Amino acid sequence: MRRFPSHRPIIGLTVVTVAAALGLTACGSSKSSSGSGTSAGGSKLIVIVTPSPDNVFFKAEQQAADAEAKRLGYTTLVLSHDDDPTKQSQAIDTAISRKAAAIILDNAGADSTVTALQKAGNAKIPSFLIDREINSTGVAKAQIVSNNSQGATLGAQEFAKDMGQSGEYFELTGKETDTNAGVRSKGYHSVLDQFPKMKMVAQQSANWDQTEALQKVQTMLQAHPNVKGIIAGNDTMALGAWAALQAAKKTNVIVTGFDGSPDVVSSVLKDGIKATVLQPAAKISQMAVDQADKYIKTGSTGQPEKQSVDCVLVNKDNAAKVSNFALGS
Repeated sequence: MRRFPSHRPIIGLTVVTVAAALGLTACGSSKSSSGSGTSAGGSKLIVIVTPSPDNVFFKAEQQAADAEAKRLGYTTLVLSHDDDPTKQSQAIDTAISRKAAAIILDNAGADSTVTALQKAGNAKIPSFLIDREINSTGVAKAQIVSNNSQGATLGAQEFAKDMGQSGEYFELTGKETDTNAGVRSKGYHSVLDQFPKMKMVAQQSANWDQTEALQKVQTMLQAHPNVKGIIAGNDTMALGAWAALQAAKKTNVIVTGFDGSPDVVSSVLKDGIKATVLQPAAKISQMAVDQADKYIKTGSTGQPEKQSVDCVLVNKDNAAKVSNFALGS
C-alpha cells in the first residue's frame, strides 16, 4: 500500500533500527511457562516489523500491535524495514537471534519475503502477516489483509458517481511488487470499465509515493488538460495528485484515494479530495496479535491462513466519524 509522511513523533513505541537491534541479546526466559504471553520455549517477546512509521498507516499498525501484545503480557521489539527486503531479512534474523515467540509482519515484497519467513519457521518462530499477502501459503500462520477487491469496488463506484459516469480520468497505481496494487487496480476496473463514457487516458505507477505522484500528475496534466478525475491506489498518491491539481489551479478535478488516512479524511471534510476507502489497520494488527497469542498457547489460530477484513467507503457523509483508521458510531 502503500502513503504519505508524518512528522509527528511516535508515542508509546520504541522503534529500534535494524542495525541496532542486531546487537541486542536474547531476552526470553529459557524456562517453559504456561503463563499468559509465554511460548512453549519460554519467550515472551513479539517482534513487530512494518514499513516506515513515517507513514501514518504503518504507524497505526505498529501502535495497535504493540499495545495489544503488551496487554496480553508480552514484551515487544518494533522494527522498520522501509520496504527494503534486505532490511526485512535482517529484522527477521534479529527475531530469530532473540528467540522471539512470534513475528507480526507487514512485508516488503510478495516474493522476496518467503525465504526469510521460511527461515523463521525453521527456527520454530511463527509469523503472522498483516496488510500485505505473500505469494505462498503454508509459510505464515496467518495472512490478514483488508479486502482490497471489495474496497476498490466501493471506491470505484463512488468515483464513477462523482464523475457522472463520464469523462477522462487518470489512474495512479502502487508498487508492482505489492500484491495490493494489482488487486486494487483490477477492482477499480471491474467497475469503471462498465461505463463506456468514462475513458482512462493515462495510467502510471507512482510506487505509493506522494512526491512521485505529484510529478506524474503534473506530466499527465500537460498531455491531458481536460481530465475530469484521478483515482489513486492509496491515499499517499491521492495527496500527491491533489497537490499537483492545486498547483495547476484545477481543483475541480475529482480525486479518490484508498486507506482512510487522517490527512485525506481531513481533505474530504474540506471539499478537497472527494473520497477514500478506509482500511481497518488497527483492527487487523490486533487480530494478528490475538491469533499469535492463541497459536503460542494452543498450537493453532483456529482460523484459516488467509483472512480478509472488509473496507469502508469514506466520503463527506461520514468522514467526521473517522479517527485513526477506524469509523466510529
